[in-house]
Amino acid sequence: MAKCKLVLLRHGEGAWNKENRFCSWVDQKLSCAGVKEAQDCGKLLKELGYEFDLVFTSILSRSIQTAWLVLGAMSQEWVPVEKSWRLNERHYGALIGLNRAEMALNHGEEQVKIWRRSYGVMPPPIDQSHPYFLEIYNDRRYETCDLPKDKLPRTESLKEVLDRLLPYWEEVIAPEIRKGKRVLISAHGNSTRALLKHLEGISDEEISSLTLPTGVPVALELDENLRPTKPHKLLGNEEAIQAAIKRVEDQGKVLVPAK
Repeated sequence: MAKCKLVLLRHGEGAWNKENRFCSWVDQKLSCAGVKEAQDCGKLLKELGYEFDLVFTSILSRSIQTAWLVLGAMSQEWVPVEKSWRLNERHYGALIGLNRAEMALNHGEEQVKIWRRSYGVMPPPIDQSHPYFLEIYNDRRYETCDLPKDKLPRTESLKEVLDRLLPYWEEVIAPEIRKGKRVLISAHGNSTRALLKHLEGISDEEISSLTLPTGVPVALELDENLRPTKPHKLLGNEEAIQAAIKRVEDQGKVLVPAK
C-alpha cells in the first residue's frame, strides 16, 4: 500500500470553550469564532490540495458542525460522514460545566493540570445530583451507542478515552484507510490526543505536554502498517498556531486581573 495521509482535527471553538468551562459530553454548538475556524480550516486544506473520501466525527454537535463547515469550504459536501460516540470528548465527570480558571484558583493550577492533562487520573464521577446529568443521559443520541446507557462512562482519564476509542479505530476507521480511503477525523481535543498517542507511541508522561488548539488540522503520513513515517504536523501559520496553543494552556491558570 502506498503511503496514505490522515488528517485529525479538533473541532472549532465551542460556546463553552469561549467561556473556559469543562464541556465534555454536554452538547454545544460552535461559537462565531469556531464557525470561522472551521471554515478557515477547510479553505486551508483545499489550498493544500487535500481531498477526502470519508469523514468520521463524534456524536456531539460541535464535532459534526465542524466537519460540515470544513467540507463546505472545500466544495466536498457530498463526502460521507460517519458518527460514533467513541470519538466523543473525554468525560470530565463532576467537573463538567465548571470554569477552569476558577477551579485553578480553588484547587491550584497543578491539580487542574493533572485533571486536564495526565494520562491515568480520572476526575470525580458525575452523579444524578449534577446539574447536567439528565441533560447528558436523557439525550436520545446515547440510545444509538453500542453500549446501554447505564454502561456509558461517568468519568474518564485519557487512558479510558483511548480504551473506548481503539476498537472503533481498529474495526472501522483503519480498514477504510487500508482500502486507500483518504480520511478526515473531526473530533475533540482529548480523543485526538489519545489517537495520536496510540499512533505515534507517545509515552504516558509526554502526552501531558501535547496541546491541540481548536480548528487546526493535524496531518499524518502513514505507512502500510498505519504507523507514521514522520512526526505529525499542525497545518497553518506557525505564529498563529503557537499563540493558539498558549491560549489553550493558559485556560487552566488563575486569571490575573488586568492593571
